[in-house]
Amino acid sequence: MKTKNVMIVGVGGQGSLLASKLLGKLLLTKGYDIKVSEVHGMSQRGGSVVTYVRFGDKVYSPVIDKGEADFIISFEMLEAARYTEYLKPDGKIITNTQQINPMPVITGAAEYPENLAEKIKAKGIDLIAFDALKLAEEAGSSKAVNIVLMGMLSKFFDFTEEEWQNAIETSVPPKFLELNKKAFKLGANA
Repeated sequence: MKTKNVMIVGVGGQGSLLASKLLGKLLLTKGYDIKVSEVHGMSQRGGSVVTYVRFGDKVYSPVIDKGEADFIISFEMLEAARYTEYLKPDGKIITNTQQINPMPVITGAAEYPENLAEKIKAKGIDLIAFDALKLAEEAGSSKAVNIVLMGMLSKFFDFTEEEWQNAIETSVPPKFLELNKKAFKLGANA
């Protein structure tokens, strides 16, 4: 199998590392060679966090270069816009419509860009933008946005729901298991 590339982008504290761990565990059980690389910005201060997940028959590098991502999973609209140049021409961005103000916006030095979804689509990009935060809250916690997004991503992979659920069981602490299973289903059915 040719190498596939998934970028998971967000803001520190949103759970992008758990999302990459879950995806990595699932791919490992399917027998793929996997490389996962985490790039931290000022994550503890709400900065950008990027995780690369590459898988296939043989993967040599953990890094995804511009124009190589099959999927970009974004926890926030500005992060989706920030990484569009990494997407393949036939790639897909799945993003939460939530907006989290970066420090320049908080301090008043800049304004949050308007109409980001329309601007991304105007570039000819296949974009799925939905309110993952609302679904996470419906599942029981705003912190489950990551799992809602994984649920949406699952629509584009040829794995069973049971395989995804098993990956959740091995990635999430038992006390949060049912909440995360519900969040996954809500994302998969969105």
